[in-house]
Amino acid sequence: MRPFLLAIILILTFSCTNGPRKAEKTAADSAAAQTARVLVPEFNKDSAYAFVVAQLAFGPRVPESPAHEKCAAYITAKMKSWCKDVIVQKCRMEAYNGKMLEGKNIIASWKPELKNRIILCTHWESRPWADHDPDPKNWRKPVEAANDGASGVGVLMEVARQFSMKEPSIGVDLVLFDLEDYGPPQDSKISDEKWWGLGSQYWAQNPHKQGYSARYGILLDMVGAPGATFMLEGFSQQYAADIQKKVWDDANRIGFSSYFLYEKGGLVTDDHIFMMKYLNIPVVDLIHLDKTTESGFYPYWHTTHDNLASIDANTLKAVGQTMLTVAYEEQ
Repeated sequence: MRPFLLAIILILTFSCTNGPRKAEKTAADSAAAQTARVLVPEFNKDSAYAFVVAQLAFGPRVPESPAHEKCAAYITAKMKSWCKDVIVQKCRMEAYNGKMLEGKNIIASWKPELKNRIILCTHWESRPWADHDPDPKNWRKPVEAANDGASGVGVLMEVARQFSMKEPSIGVDLVLFDLEDYGPPQDSKISDEKWWGLGSQYWAQNPHKQGYSARYGILLDMVGAPGATFMLEGFSQQYAADIQKKVWDDANRIGFSSYFLYEKGGLVTDDHIFMMKYLNIPVVDLIHLDKTTESGFYPYWHTTHDNLASIDANTLKAVGQTMLTVAYEEQ
């Protein structure tokens, strides 16, 4: 240390310890103090689990089936009971096989007048084919989609219920996408990624509000399995690394380090890709990745075993409490 710097430091130290302390707080200190005063509600894991059960009771929510229609009505009614600004965005999209599908994106918005807002999203329908089932005889059977669909919806329904009792200080949009999982079966040999995430593609190109934007988004995908591992998805790392780190840091800080791993995962084509591509909103894909499986995903992904037995309320709690923490602590 240079001598003259030492002298200045000694003078400053003396004046601070012997005079009135009137140092102003920095912006960072103020923000930290503000965050410290925020009381984050307790996420009710049993409530979220019950919302998963309710969805599965309709049967597989395959697009354009009676179960799909009834579940859409159920989710919409629940959202409207908690939020005054709910939109059902109807969309018509072509599937890989040329079939025109009628879909419904369900959007619930808190404080829609605010420009300072975030998105929490998932998909709600079921895949028509269990094409990754170990038994080829099941490849044309629909998936119950307990984890790959219903788990994310169950978490966000409980988040919505909590918001109805105490609104966050920022604007939040909960977006439930339809037609996410109608991509071509694995034996079709069709590999074009444009056939996946049809509902999110439509919403990203036709937002529910003209000129819509948000600071960032978090996508939930397969968030209910016992001992789930959420690794750092590759596209999220490339385009939303700071948000991804924030979410993982929050989860680890509040006690869920066994779920949220600081480990690199693969690149996943998911709804977040289209949100970033068409709206330029950084979105983190919070998805169950597993390096021990052939697919790299949750073990029962796109199989007939993706049922209620694959759901653990404790995992729903880890994800849901993290989402509440992110939303309520955001300034």
